[in-house]
Amino acid sequence: MSLKIRRIALSNFRKFRDPFVLDGLSDGLNVIIEPNETGKSTLLEAMRAAFFIRHNTANRLARSYAPHGEAVAPQIEIGFEARGEAWQVNKRFLKGASVEVRGPSGRAQGEDAEAQLLALLGARRDTSQAGDVAAHGALGLLWVGQAQALEVTPPGEIVRDSVRATLEAEVGTIMGGAAYQRVRPRIDSQFADYWTNTGRPGARQSTARTEHDAAERAATEAATRLAALEQGFADLEAARARLKLLDRDLADTADADRRRVLVDQVDVARSAAQLRDTRRAEQGRLADQVKALEELTARLVDARKAVSKTVAELASAFEKRSALEEELANARERAGTARDRLAAARDTRRNAHAALDAAGRLVAIQARHVEIARARQRHDELLPLGAQLDVARELGKTLIPPNVIKMLEERERAVDKARAAVEAGATRVELTGDVSGVQIDGMPAEPGDRTLSRETRIQLGGAMLIIRPPAELQSAETVLVNARDDLSAVLADHGVASVADARTHNEAARDAAANARTLEAKIAGMTPAVPLLGIAGGASALKTFVAGLHESAEGEGSEEGPDLDALTAIAAEADSALARAEGGDEAAATHLRELEARNAPLMVQAAGAERDAANAEAQLAALEGKSEVAGLDEALSEARQQEAAALVSLQDAERAATAHDVSAIERQIAVLDKRAEVARTQRIDLEKVIAGLEARIEAEGGKGLADRAAVSRDEAEAAAANLARVMQEADTLKLLRDTLEGTRAETSRTFVGPVARRARRHIERLLPGCDPSFSDDLGLTSIVRGGLGENCGDLSRGTQEQLAVLTRLAFADMLLEQGVPVSLILDDPLVYSDDSRLDLMTEILTDAATRMQVILLTCRDRAFRHLGNRINLTGVE
Repeated sequence: MSLKIRRIALSNFRKFRDPFVLDGLSDGLNVIIEPNETGKSTLLEAMRAAFFIRHNTANRLARSYAPHGEAVAPQIEIGFEARGEAWQVNKRFLKGASVEVRGPSGRAQGEDAEAQLLALLGARRDTSQAGDVAAHGALGLLWVGQAQALEVTPPGEIVRDSVRATLEAEVGTIMGGAAYQRVRPRIDSQFADYWTNTGRPGARQSTARTEHDAAERAATEAATRLAALEQGFADLEAARARLKLLDRDLADTADADRRRVLVDQVDVARSAAQLRDTRRAEQGRLADQVKALEELTARLVDARKAVSKTVAELASAFEKRSALEEELANARERAGTARDRLAAARDTRRNAHAALDAAGRLVAIQARHVEIARARQRHDELLPLGAQLDVARELGKTLIPPNVIKMLEERERAVDKARAAVEAGATRVELTGDVSGVQIDGMPAEPGDRTLSRETRIQLGGAMLIIRPPAELQSAETVLVNARDDLSAVLADHGVASVADARTHNEAARDAAANARTLEAKIAGMTPAVPLLGIAGGASALKTFVAGLHESAEGEGSEEGPDLDALTAIAAEADSALARAEGGDEAAATHLRELEARNAPLMVQAAGAERDAANAEAQLAALEGKSEVAGLDEALSEARQQEAAALVSLQDAERAATAHDVSAIERQIAVLDKRAEVARTQRIDLEKVIAGLEARIEAEGGKGLADRAAVSRDEAEAAAANLARVMQEADTLKLLRDTLEGTRAETSRTFVGPVARRARRHIERLLPGCDPSFSDDLGLTSIVRGGLGENCGDLSRGTQEQLAVLTRLAFADMLLEQGVPVSLILDDPLVYSDDSRLDLMTEILTDAATRMQVILLTCRDRAFRHLGNRINLTGVE
């Protein structure tokens, strides 16, 4: 039974932002031919969404229905016929999601509407993210999107089950008999109670396991509470026993007596420690006294040695300096003589260079006078050239641009053209003889020719001659006047009387510009830069310099000047003498510095030795002046004896203090105090524990925990037995179902023959003598032509696409026999078909349209324009 789409209305669905309605679909072949990007594929996607995609889903596919960049609710409304009855589905996605199905028995909404659609179309719930066509049943196989038919694919499980149901009676197997039909649904029903579709434990198993787990938890809890109660009795007895021991320990007085003895020992130990500290301080004081006397003795010995050493070093330093003094004096005398010679040479050089500089300045003044005279001469020659240059530049600036000349010529030609047009249409009259008394437009006439371009009245005595030129002459005359005005305006703007004058003026301006460039080059050559006078290159610099001169200033100067060569030779000799004097002075100074460098450390050494000797003698005198030095040896001996006696007393006090260690005794007392405190704390804690145990035993003892534990254990064993029974039943059902399914799969291989026979009926029209071969999943795998088999994957893309369409038609015919609502929709079909096969395939589709509704969505007008019911997508953006 064919599914027939009658009307499709879209709003806010992808590119269909505005409301769009498509109707007029017939029962047979419908062809929608539109260019690319007009919404054909979107139309097919909208039908799939309306029938198979849940309204309240928010997956990636549903979100893609909204127009790009807009937060709106896509809406779809489809009117269709199924099983000979009229239906309508309205579905809204995303915002305010809803669904409503109207049929012969009324309306359904929400989940009821979704379930009614799936049952009507023979589909199952689609839970995929991108849309699973296998879940769409027969329409998932027969509604073919772009490029989906480019390879041969097997039908989905729903289609295979429907086809097997059709063929079971034909192949005559028991798997299609009434017994199987009665047994298999009951097994599937019971199997669904025990297992899910994915093979995981179902509700019955889950319930039994849940009950078993709950019973085990209850039994474990009861046993735990009973064990805790029994443990509470044991803990109570143990706590009471420990409390008795603590009370006995606290009543014992041995630790108290021991503590009193230790306190008395602390007092004795502290007295011994105080005496030890006193002896230690006394011994330390005597040791410091002995050390001070020993240090004083050592310092006296060191001071006397230092005095002897510094005196010897001072004598050695004076001896070294005396050997260098005479040589140093001679070097100083030679250095003084060299400095005197250098000063005389410098004076001589200074005088020679002063004379040379004076002569140079005099020569420079004479050269300046000469250059000033030349500058004045160039200035006099420059003035007339500058005046000529100014005139040439001014004339050159009046050059009329070429575009203006061109415009003048064009306007002059326009005037000539307009004049010719006026003369061609004007009336010419000639007056000869006696013209007295003749008037033209009220004015006395003159003999000769006259051109009349407008209405003219000629008075001839008592008669009036009216001459009217053609009407077109008025417009030609107007054109002539306008052309003359345009020409006169441009000529006036550039100050010329005619175009010829403009050309003559431009020639003169060009000559002036060339003459200006020549004058500029000549002036530039006459006005070079004069560094001696500080004059830069150019006429303006020369004019500025000459304008700043006084008439009487800077004369030509004397004819003769000083002898610069002789003065230069004298200056060079003075330079040589100065160089020799500087060399001698530098050598003498170097020698003197070397001697002084050798003398400097000796002086420093002698000064240091003298200072060390004085310091050593002063330190020795200070030490010998102390009062302790007189009887130093006797005092040192007596102090050592006293230190030895104090050391003996210190040792006796330390032995006495060691016998009674205060820290050790205090640690023992702390241990005894801590032991008593811990015992008291433990007693309090035990009393708390005993009270808690007694309270818990009193609370739990009357609840019958033992009986409850026994009952819980019995219930857990019963639940375990029930779980084992349920699992055994589940395994049995699974084995039975798998066995039936395996037998069914084995038997289904016998279905391939009928499927191949039905498909061959369509395929032979395209490929005569071809024998198709199907796999167990009813997918076309190969074809046999001329005894040779070919895999479908090795065929051309066009042949694969054609076979995919034909096998779908074969399955559609089988589904029609089952009464399944089917229709065929092909989006952009047969793109790789040649002309002959395309014609044959359109014939096959036309024939199929007599059994079911067929909708072709294509952009190929030439290939499909002659087919079926032509529908336009009006209103598509």
